[in-house]
Formats: sequence, structure tokens, C-alpha cells
Amino acid sequence: MVSTVQNSGVSSALMDTMNGKTSASSKTDVEETQDRFLKLLVTQMKNQDPMNPLDNAQVTSQFAQLSTVSGINKLNDTMASMMAGYQANQTLQAVSMIGHGVLSAGSNIDLVKSSALMGVELADSATKVSVTIRDASGKEVRKLELGAQKAGSLPLTWDGKAEDGSTVADGRYTFEVGATNNDAKVTATALQFGLVDTVSTDAKGVKLNVNGMGTLNLADVRQIL
Repeated sequence: MVSTVQNSGVSSALMDTMNGKTSASSKTDVEETQDRFLKLLVTQMKNQDPMNPLDNAQVTSQFAQLSTVSGINKLNDTMASMMAGYQANQTLQAVSMIGHGVLSAGSNIDLVKSSALMGVELADSATKVSVTIRDASGKEVRKLELGAQKAGSLPLTWDGKAEDGSTVADGRYTFEVGATNNDAKVTATALQFGLVDTVSTDAKGVKLNVNGMGTLNLADVRQIL
């Protein structure tokens, strides 16, 4: 009497192996995955029902599944390699920024020796841009009229002069930005200045430790000065 094994049963075992549902000895290595797959396929063909043998389409389908498993593993390896390279590139880029000034979203100004840096980011071109500087109490100290400006990041300097021409004390101030294009409001973001002190990494990527601003992602930087 001929011993038979139903195709569906072996196919199920085959799929379980592909999905990691076999015994504790199962591994994720590409070659071992292919080897297990082929052994099961050969076993399936040896024990097929003579009255209901596998046809060419079924065999082709099984090999297509093997190709898919191999392809996914290779894709995972490639993606892991690409991510490692991307991480290394980001780290090198971040390290090169140590000691440099950066502009990132923020509204603080640190006036030191009557000099301060800041910036503005415009979503679109504007026919009128203004910057209002305030002291710690919220009192307006100076208003800078910048006229027409193109979209993008614009670094600015402040000489520490008040509206009446007097020199204000060093310290922390705040500022806000307004922009219009022929009376239509333009989205404008205040950019704070800070020096990159150190660089660190964590599970989420590379971090910049910026004086006066804390920890920033590389994507937070709008301009390097």
C-alpha cells in the first residue's frame, strides 16, 4: 500500500516554517531558511498522492514562495546596511557642526556685548516683514522693518539699540515676526540662534546639544552659520 500525505498538510507545514512557527531550532539565517524550505518541498513531492500529484503550477508556486522568502531576507539586510550608513553619515555631519552656530525655531535672543543673532523663516515670499523685540517684562524695545524678502531662512543681527537709539543692557530678550504679501498674511517663524556644544546619539538618531536651546534633532536646524 502506498503511503500518502495530503498536499494541504505539507503546504501548511511549509508555510509555518516560513512564518517561524516550527520548533525552537528554527533560525532566521537566509541559507537555513532556503534549506528547510527545499527539504520540505522535496518531502512533499516524494510523499504526494499518486492519484493527486503536484502539477507544474503548484511546484512553480512553491518556488515562487521560496524566492519571496529569500527576497524579503535580502531586502531586510540591504535596508539594515543602508540605515547603518545613513546613521554614520548623520553622525559625521553632526560632529562637523560642533562649534558652529545654528538657527532653529525659537523666540529667544541672547544679547551679549550689544550683539545678538536671530533669524526668520518665511513659508512664501513677502512684501513686508517686521521683527518686534521685547524685554523680559514684555515691553517693546525695538521694531525692525525688513521690507520685502524671499521665502526661506533669513539670518539677522541686532546691535542692542532701542527704538530711541539708546543701548539696552545685555541679557535675554524675546522677539516675534510678522509678514504679509500685499496685505495677505504669510506664515513666518522666529528662529533662535545657538552654538552647537556637543553631539550625542540614541535609539532615535543623532542629537545636537545646543547652548541655550537644549537638545535638537538635525531636522530641527533651519540654517548653519
